[in-house]
Amino acid sequence: MTSILTNIAAMAALQTLRSIDGDMEKTQGRVSSGLRVATASDNAAYWSIATTMRSDNAALSAVQDALGLGAAKVDTAYAAMETVVDVVKEIKSKLVAATEAGVDKAKIQEEISQLQDQLKSIASSASFSGENWLQADIGGSANATTGVIEAGSPVMKQVIGSFIRDANGNVSVQAIQVELDETNVLFDLSGGNAGLLDSNALNGFRKIEYDGGSTGVQYYASINTEAFYATDAIWKDIGGGVFMQGTTDGVFTTGATGTYLIKVGGAYIDAVYTTEGYDFSAGATVTAGIEYALNVSVAELDITKLDDYRDSSGESYLGMGTAPSDAAIMDYLLSFIDTQLEALISSTAKLGSISMRINMQEDFVSKLTDSIDSGIGRLVDADMNEESTKLKALQTQQQLAIQSLSIANTNSENILSLFRQ
Repeated sequence: MTSILTNIAAMAALQTLRSIDGDMEKTQGRVSSGLRVATASDNAAYWSIATTMRSDNAALSAVQDALGLGAAKVDTAYAAMETVVDVVKEIKSKLVAATEAGVDKAKIQEEISQLQDQLKSIASSASFSGENWLQADIGGSANATTGVIEAGSPVMKQVIGSFIRDANGNVSVQAIQVELDETNVLFDLSGGNAGLLDSNALNGFRKIEYDGGSTGVQYYASINTEAFYATDAIWKDIGGGVFMQGTTDGVFTTGATGTYLIKVGGAYIDAVYTTEGYDFSAGATVTAGIEYALNVSVAELDITKLDDYRDSSGESYLGMGTAPSDAAIMDYLLSFIDTQLEALISSTAKLGSISMRINMQEDFVSKLTDSIDSGIGRLVDADMNEESTKLKALQTQQQLAIQSLSIANTNSENILSLFRQ
């Protein structure tokens, strides 16, 4: 039936044209944005996943920045520690030179003093972004009743290491923890002489953390003051951080009846002999009224003051008795410097391993970011080859649909010919 009111052919052609225009609009949007899923209406599931992962990637970008900042802090400390190791090696060499008979110790001490000033300068300048990991307050506070120095809170530094989302959707930030203590700090700002360079040669051995038993209290235990300062006793290092007590005549009592101190964490507490070795005494306690052999640290020792080191009434008494030879004291100082040097080397190695870990984490986060970007792309990115081909086809279909609509509209005009005379 032919009608001038309803043009079925034109309606069909118009509907087809509208559909093609809609498809062209979507395709042009994908071509211009590069996204197959640009909004939630395109694909709600994919859009949701992609949006969440983009958010996580932004967090990982912040982690990368934090890792860079942390790496700079660690590298600053590491560079300073390397230099400190070199300076302490030089001090060790000067002490070896000073052991030679007839050498002017005062002249050598002038060089040592310059090196000691250099150590202080290095430690104070090893700062990045306001943080100095080589100088810290790692001491505690003295108990008002006992005089014992109780442990303070540990000094913790951290570097943001990763951002994690688990299978349940819970998110967390993990950090690389670095604890500053007597094994890696050069100078103790608390005044407790706990650092590697300001701990004293005999008993400035930083009062260690010691579990007080059932109370759970931690203390900084110290050397057995009375024993080490007794004028009728001397101590001998028998290895493994253990000192054995003897008389000034050089007589040492061995075995279970001997008197021993053991070094733990840089300090000495009472120890007992067992068939398997030396261990903490069951009744080991911290000692009140702590005294120190002052000014005998790496940063302060003075080889022109050997008389002070053998003076049992002085604050710098080394506990070696009142008549050790100059050579014996020099050997002791050399041994002490060597021990501290080994500790410095270990600390430098620890910083190096932390630096390596941070660099590995930076590489991993970078690869993880790229992987997430790739995964998001697979979900929502448009295939430009496919979309360009589809667009060309739709343009052709659009032209055909317009032509079809034109033909359908022309058919209605043919009715006029029926009314011509």
